[in-house]
Amino acid sequence: MDIFGALADPVRRSLLADLASEPRRVVDLAEGLPISRPAVSKHLRLLLEAGAVTVADRGRERVYALDRSAFAPVTAYVAGLAARPIPDSALDALETEVRRTSRERRTNPTHELTQETA
Repeated sequence: MDIFGALADPVRRSLLADLASEPRRVVDLAEGLPISRPAVSKHLRLLLEAGAVTVADRGRERVYALDRSAFAPVTAYVAGLAARPIPDSALDALETEVRRTSRERRTNPTHELTQETA
């Protein structure tokens, strides 16, 4: 599973948000969720496969931590979308509507009154 697939599930996003502040044990992560500990473990395994988390064994417990470097593809994707300029044609419909409304107001001064009372 890649990082985009890992982020697609709301439970996994919730786990990542919990891990953003500090590493946690499975039992701590499962505490606030309406699913079983085995289900949380399954989600954590998928996050581990995606590289979004790391795991360390501490005695009998496993402690998961967020691996922020896994989000580089997501950051690059979003930055690429944000960097694209809005094409001039995207505002053509708005310009047409503004001109139509202005023309209607000039030719029919009561148009505005009938629109407000409707």
